[in-house]
Amino acid sequence: MSSSERWMVFAGIVFAGFLVWLLQPVLTPFLAAALLAYLGDPLVDRLETFRLPRTGAVLVVFTVLLLVILGIVLLLVPMVGTQIEYLREVLPAMFAWAQDTALPWVEREFEVDLSAHLRLDRIGTELAAHWRQTGDIATLILQRVSSSGLALIGWVATAALIPVVTFYLLRDWDTLVARVRDLLPRRIEPVASGLTRECDEVLGAFLRGQLLVMLSLGVIYAIGLWALGLDLALLIGMVAGVASIVPYLGTIVGIGAALVAAVFQFGDVWHLVGVAIVFGVGQMLEGMVLTPLLVGDRIGMHPVAVIFAVLAGGQLFGFVGVLLALPVAAVIMVLLRHVHDLYKGSELYGTDGSGAEG
Repeated sequence: MSSSERWMVFAGIVFAGFLVWLLQPVLTPFLAAALLAYLGDPLVDRLETFRLPRTGAVLVVFTVLLLVILGIVLLLVPMVGTQIEYLREVLPAMFAWAQDTALPWVEREFEVDLSAHLRLDRIGTELAAHWRQTGDIATLILQRVSSSGLALIGWVATAALIPVVTFYLLRDWDTLVARVRDLLPRRIEPVASGLTRECDEVLGAFLRGQLLVMLSLGVIYAIGLWALGLDLALLIGMVAGVASIVPYLGTIVGIGAALVAAVFQFGDVWHLVGVAIVFGVGQMLEGMVLTPLLVGDRIGMHPVAVIFAVLAGGQLFGFVGVLLALPVAAVIMVLLRHVHDLYKGSELYGTDGSGAEG
């Protein structure tokens, strides 16, 4: 690639980033639809192997996807809302218990004086008050949005646009990919296609596999904690499942919250042991069954890189950046891997490519 061609590629990347920043208010439904289509395309391809027409396969996958999303919204959202409301009500009592019971025990066992500097009961009261105020503000915003005809139309149009765009992208996904490949310069098409396949393997393994792992762990934790009789079982299970996008973070967050909730609700050792067993079983299933079966060893994305990518994308481009963060990170990771291999085999590194010094 000549110097002018490199500058053209660099200018194209900068221009594409500027367009994303400029058009981010209208890109959200299209990016969400592209993500759903990307996740659903392998299922459509699988159905096509059974001699089902592409449009028919898309209708089947699209219908299942829509029913799953509607089921989550209609079933889980009210239940989680109820648990959040319960948590807001008991939050002052939990902090008061920590101030009157847990803190004196820590001071007595470790011979430290914390009461004079740490008022957990006041923190709980203030937190509940601010939480209640936030809820009132959210209600006020919703009322204002509903009272504005244009804003309401915009929300409805965005929500309706996602399934429509998803359907058409699913139907024409293979055609679009083939057309993009056909537009590549013939000289770089083999390399570009190979890099694209690697990016697809990494990104597909992460998104499809890790999402299934997160969902499975959330269900396991929620059912286990519910069997113990924990009032906040569903909320803690869902939070632990979502946090499992980073290895061990879901376990740390979930078991910490579950232990505090169990001590406050039951106050005995047996329920603490039960919480430990639930998360221990979840970790064993994740390590021995879920991750090897659903994800495998193809990801190669470090947890810190995942966190940084999501935060950086949100900071630069808002919610659109969050949607773009992982795909861009996967592409960058594959490119850096090839740059690393080229560097190790270059004269600059000092070898002839076989590991012997030149």
